[in-house]
Amino acid sequence: MPNYDLLARQIRELAQEEPWYVPFLSNVSALLWDALSDLNWAGFYLMRDGRLVLGPFQGKVACIHIAVGKGVCGTAVAEDRVQRVPDVHRFPGHIACDSASNSEIVLPLHRNGQVVGVLDIDSPLPDRFSPEDEAGLRKAVGEIEENLLLG
Repeated sequence: MPNYDLLARQIRELAQEEPWYVPFLSNVSALLWDALSDLNWAGFYLMRDGRLVLGPFQGKVACIHIAVGKGVCGTAVAEDRVQRVPDVHRFPGHIACDSASNSEIVLPLHRNGQVVGVLDIDSPLPDRFSPEDEAGLRKAVGEIEENLLLG
């Protein structure tokens, strides 16, 4: 199990150096990629013109645009809640950007009370993400939200 308290502190430190979203989220995605095992994608989609657009990430080539309400990421935005999916193949409307993905967790990112994007993490393992992972990633997202400078 990753040390999520340490991960949150590391995210805070990364933001101290540069809170602008491009380098900050690039380094956060690399940090998550290294800290969590059994991943095939870790990164961000950011809201732009009413839809999610690919942001900084680690992993294979990804979908560029995702409509709100579509797939796991779009559902996280539409419902403004975490989506922890043990089997993406059973998720209605799942968007298969990478056929190797079997489970996924998506956490909305907020700025000034609005959803501005999502943290998306995929695994080739079924049921990879536990309630403890969700709680730890919520801490990480809290640090991201507190320090994220968009624009």
